[in-house]
Amino acid sequence: MKLSPVLRVLPSALLLVGAYCTPVNHYAKRQSSITDFIESEASVSINGVLANIGSDGTQAPGAAPGIVVASPSMSDPDYFFTWIRDAALTYKALIERFIDGESSLQQLINDYVSSQAYLQTVPNPSGGPDTGGLGEAKFYVNMTAFLGSWGRPQRDGPALRATALSLYANWLISNGQETLAAESVWPVIAKDLAYVVRYWNQTGFDLWEEVNGSSFFTLSAQHRALVEGAALAAKIGQMCDGCSDAAPQILCFLESFWTGSYIDSNINVNDGRTGKDANSVLSSIHTFDPAAACTDATFQPCSSRALANLKEVTDSFRSIYGINNGIPQGQAVAVGRYAEDVYFGGNPWYLTTLAVAEQLYDAIYQWDQQGSITIDSVSLPFFQDLLPSITTGTYTPTQSLICPSNDTHTTESPSYATIIDAVRTYADGYIAVVQKYTPTTGALAEQYNRDTGTPLSARDLTWSYAAFLTATERRAGIVGPTWAEPNNNVAPDVCTAPPACNARVTFNVRATTTFGENVFVVGQLTQLGNWRPDSAVPLSASQYTSDDPLWFADVEIPASTVFEYKYIRISDSGEVTWESDPNRSFITPEGCGSSATIQDVWR
Repeated sequence: MKLSPVLRVLPSALLLVGAYCTPVNHYAKRQSSITDFIESEASVSINGVLANIGSDGTQAPGAAPGIVVASPSMSDPDYFFTWIRDAALTYKALIERFIDGESSLQQLINDYVSSQAYLQTVPNPSGGPDTGGLGEAKFYVNMTAFLGSWGRPQRDGPALRATALSLYANWLISNGQETLAAESVWPVIAKDLAYVVRYWNQTGFDLWEEVNGSSFFTLSAQHRALVEGAALAAKIGQMCDGCSDAAPQILCFLESFWTGSYIDSNINVNDGRTGKDANSVLSSIHTFDPAAACTDATFQPCSSRALANLKEVTDSFRSIYGINNGIPQGQAVAVGRYAEDVYFGGNPWYLTTLAVAEQLYDAIYQWDQQGSITIDSVSLPFFQDLLPSITTGTYTPTQSLICPSNDTHTTESPSYATIIDAVRTYADGYIAVVQKYTPTTGALAEQYNRDTGTPLSARDLTWSYAAFLTATERRAGIVGPTWAEPNNNVAPDVCTAPPACNARVTFNVRATTTFGENVFVVGQLTQLGNWRPDSAVPLSASQYTSDDPLWFADVEIPASTVFEYKYIRISDSGEVTWESDPNRSFITPEGCGSSATIQDVWR
């Protein structure tokens, strides 16, 4: 099936033929109310996005052209920075609108290309342009490096930026501007893809900037970016070294996150969480392909795994938020990041609530394209929340429609049309939740209070506005281009990690100790225990003397990697003593098998 760059389809109910049932009145009223809200809020949201982009944005003073300010909030919290992730997702939404005909956005998009090309050259605490610096999460809005402590590196940004720019490059090629695509846009994409190929199998911080491990969201984004990057390179006669080799291995690794009933969003880390996280829902909508079937391997929105996961994630919030009290199964609730969240007290977010709606609208689109809904044992609990009498099987639009029990046309099981209607109603419920807790001005903050619904945290969050735009566009049947998922959704039978490219780092520290004390090194890398004393690397005192109190250890650490670390003492009783601030930092040498020695003195 050939897809136009951006497709519009009529709502499913308008495509059905044959008998139909009259919707109940309360549903019609709610639809009308939501339609009015969407119309007004869509205007607020696009204006909110544009106001937060430099250099002309009214809420982005001092921001360079094309730079997305996460929020105008400068205190409690200070979000007046540009995050690579937020900016890429925002521009992905803008580029899709541009492809759909909003030509006035092109100068902003060109500014984005230029600003990102520059940011790729800025040395920062994550490294330089060729030593991991592309994994830096955020910069000041004037495009200088942020030097404070932060969760770094974050490896989703380059992949997300590559996807946004690949959409634009493909449009340029389709519209006779291949030279611009090859000479201006591709070099930025190529650097991001090279970063992904090099670092995809290394841990980093997740999209919430809290967990250092392997992130489902990051890997999903990386898989998509490499697939479309390899295809783009072929179009313009360029090379995408390693893209075609790494992509299927990432897809293979993604299987590790499936628990059998939901996606454990962060693995290879001991974070004390269930792993039920909106990270996974955001992954599903980012890797949504309008040409795809309900593929489990890529966790497409309509896949059994993605729907089962959506139920598990949303259910995890039903009992913990006061504003969700009394809402039964099968009806929309306020959704946060993850149940164990404590940031600002742990609240629902606008963008995560909207993400659930978007996944459901995506699923409806995919079912309509393939002309059927298949329910199996994995997805059955999701559907039973909406239609308790439903059973496993395949449902098609040619079935008779189910009507209320007092109607003579009632059938024994729900029809395709009834399922679509139930899912659409459920999705609209999440829009209604956002509507309920959006102030009359339409301004979307980051969060809303778990007990009162009052907006919280950063005001006018750009990502919140972008999330509203994409969710409601999917509701209207407006989708982006295919990224060739149908040709890239089969994982190898055996996962093969790339060969390690490590440097051997010898840590030497002079630290005078008393009997029963031991010295350890701990830091931000997995190899250094992710700052956890119970996972710190023990140092040897085999050469310790009163004149030279040497503690040392050799640690294999990825080459060309910037990291922070400290030394700690742990007594026989388990008491931990940290050396004084600030954190130490080091960059490993380039080259696989290289070595370096650090000479420190306890402070």
